[in-house]
Amino acid sequence: MATIQPLSPVKPIRHPRDGVFSSECQAAPRKPFSLLFPKTSAAPIRGDSSRWLRIQLQAVSSSQSAKGVSTVDASCDGDVQRPWKTYDARLVLEDGSIWRAKSFGASGTQVGEVVFNTSLTGYQEILTDPSYAGQFVLMTNPHIGNTGVNPDDEESSQCFLAGLVIRNLSICTSNWRCTESLGDYLAKRNIMGIYDVDTRAITRRLRQDGSLIGVLSTKESQSDEELLEMAHRWKIVGVDLISGVSCGAPYEWSEKTDSEWEFNNDRNNAGSFHVVAYDFGVKHNILRRLASYGCRITVVPSKWPALETLKLKPDGVLFSNGPGDPAAVPYAVETVKEIIGKVPVFGICMGHQLLGQALGGRTFKMKFGHHGGNHPVCDLRSGRVDISAQNHNYAVDPASLPAGVEVTHINLNDNSCAGLTCSKLKIMSLQYHPESSPGPHDSDPAFSGFMDLMKAYRT
Repeated sequence: MATIQPLSPVKPIRHPRDGVFSSECQAAPRKPFSLLFPKTSAAPIRGDSSRWLRIQLQAVSSSQSAKGVSTVDASCDGDVQRPWKTYDARLVLEDGSIWRAKSFGASGTQVGEVVFNTSLTGYQEILTDPSYAGQFVLMTNPHIGNTGVNPDDEESSQCFLAGLVIRNLSICTSNWRCTESLGDYLAKRNIMGIYDVDTRAITRRLRQDGSLIGVLSTKESQSDEELLEMAHRWKIVGVDLISGVSCGAPYEWSEKTDSEWEFNNDRNNAGSFHVVAYDFGVKHNILRRLASYGCRITVVPSKWPALETLKLKPDGVLFSNGPGDPAAVPYAVETVKEIIGKVPVFGICMGHQLLGQALGGRTFKMKFGHHGGNHPVCDLRSGRVDISAQNHNYAVDPASLPAGVEVTHINLNDNSCAGLTCSKLKIMSLQYHPESSPGPHDSDPAFSGFMDLMKAYRT
């Protein structure tokens, strides 16, 4: 069967009347049904040809619907219906631009901060990363959904991001581990998604102007002006997002990296260490890697008192990744201050930023942050370059750090601080995810470094 004729390229259009942008596609001219069916048939069509066309169209529509793509929305030539979806959603940005799109997943209206992610794979890990709470994630890779989803790739127990923005939604899934389509997965978790939108144009806008607040909506009853007003009113800077993603009570974690995926079987530094992990939005794979290095792990909520942590007599403390502004959680900074110097400490992402503030440094909001699995990071001590996975909108200002605190890593894209250490206080931290494997396993030795800190402390 021949394929449907593609849509013409998407270009933002400025409307002379109101200066609003739109990215709604216009279908290229085509002959009715000429591309839906072969030009020749193995046998002549007998009887009512229009009835035959309706049956074939319904079959195509049912096939695409079963694959989790789109529903039949627009009528064509009477009661014959088109098996493709029409534009039914809008993304309204705070700069006044309006981007028409097609919806998948949940419907409704949602507000969030729009950021772009440059990863080529791993969209399920991104969906379940608590650090994306309050954000719309725009994937720069144009083709999303082709591997579906599966329960093994979850980084947390739920999706915390506000929505997903993509260029093309795959009409089928092709992966031996797939158990569900992306659209069905998002719908069950009440997460909105849009596709057939010019993600390249939006990315250029974010790179030029910085991260923008946006509103996603499938509701025709809400005007563009109302959605724009929502974007202007909503704020993310200074908001405590950690409390909404942290666990409610302490628990023990013992799951290791599955033997099928384990890559590091030579762990001379591994030992039976007890690590208390502060859950600021911790990813499961961080805990798996610690368990794989022989650690016994107690996970505690973000507001767990430092005194209670020290009563557990841990060999080390992990301050995990998490969403939002580190300056909005002074209680977490105070906890870090009370713990550093007493036991070895490892900070990852948000934990790195909290350590920077606890040591007397400052953090600042970046223009559009770092989001993706292809960020080169240089270890200044050895010159080694790792390809890292990153997800943060804030960074530590190295010029504000006191004497005795060493910057160990920098991001080679912009020379921002990507790692700290203080040997006197037994501290190490990274502004990226050592448990991720984009390099494919470049950063995993960071866990060995934490083991060394705890071994030295124990002896």
